[in-house]
Amino acid sequence: MSGQFPLNQLIDSFNGRISIDPNVIDMPCVVVSPKDLVELCLLLRDDDAFKFNFMADIGGIDFHPNTPRYQLVYHLYSISLGWRLRIKCPLDDPPKAPTITHLWTTANWHEREAYDMFGIVFEGHPDLRRIYMWQEFEGWPMRKDFPLRGYKDKYNPFGEEKPGATPPITKNPVGDIL
Repeated sequence: MSGQFPLNQLIDSFNGRISIDPNVIDMPCVVVSPKDLVELCLLLRDDDAFKFNFMADIGGIDFHPNTPRYQLVYHLYSISLGWRLRIKCPLDDPPKAPTITHLWTTANWHEREAYDMFGIVFEGHPDLRRIYMWQEFEGWPMRKDFPLRGYKDKYNPFGEEKPGATPPITKNPVGDIL
């Protein structure tokens, strides 16, 4: 491990286009706009002062009914320096952000997951299609406005549903399931 992460150096080198999130205490965290995301990631990967060579995770968040409604959260790791960094990228509705698959190949499936679950479009992604849900599935199941019981499917990949095969959702001793 090589000392403490130079957060102020990062802020200075990016000319005030990023800010520190003061509410995060477990690791350094910066907030960046979608238009500056790729440039920031390129700096973090290629600059010898940072050396973030591993993109560990991308998560999507829906803050409905607040604005901005969506946020992407990136987790980077510098293997040689032992540093971790969280990047938050707020998104307007409809949600879209540039892809970073050309910087870290690990971003490929993470971006596809955020697309599949939240409908976040990653501009320039080489293969942006659903990864969990079938292609004909309508909607984005992790959005807060998605119905708890889902939509009535036009296509059922598991075959025809037989009456009585699945018991109805009812109350249990602990309370409602939904």
